[in-house]
Amino acid sequence: MKKRALILLHPGFEEMEAVAPIDLLARAEIEVVQASTSNATLVTGRNGITMQATHRLADVAADEFDAVILPGGPGILQLRKNPQIIECLQRNHQRGKLIACICAAPLLLLDAEISPNIAYTAHPSTLNELPEARQQSVVRDGSVITSRGAGTATEFALSIVRALRDENCAQEIAESICWPHSF
Repeated sequence: MKKRALILLHPGFEEMEAVAPIDLLARAEIEVVQASTSNATLVTGRNGITMQATHRLADVAADEFDAVILPGGPGILQLRKNPQIIECLQRNHQRGKLIACICAAPLLLLDAEISPNIAYTAHPSTLNELPEARQQSVVRDGSVITSRGAGTATEFALSIVRALRDENCAQEIAESICWPHSF
């Protein structure tokens, strides 16, 4: 059965942190459901790039996914008040399914009461609330992957591919996009 990943597109999302996972997971033949956190399916990121979501979160929030992916950006602050997103993260975590958060998005792991039990990283701007964040590009602890920001988006996406598929698939994709780093 084909793996399914949910990526949450929220107003003010960091575009690179959304596009890298969408693109690389598609290359790995993983279905990527792009869900808008608002009622609109057109979602504008922090730099004015507008993306067309495939779904609204309200319509797919109860579905089962192999991964929930949350890009960061200034829109994260509004998501922290959204119980539907917190419940989605908690449900995936309780099922042992993958959760992947980048940049400021690990703040929602704090809100969902997931971060106290795991090793994680996050954007330096979150250190006042996430003081235990490691100074690494990507951290995987069990079923949770975290990453620091837009500059780590490709490594983040490859880590998600590795977790959902395998090392060989991630390595093949890394080579096909001329990723110059080992991971």
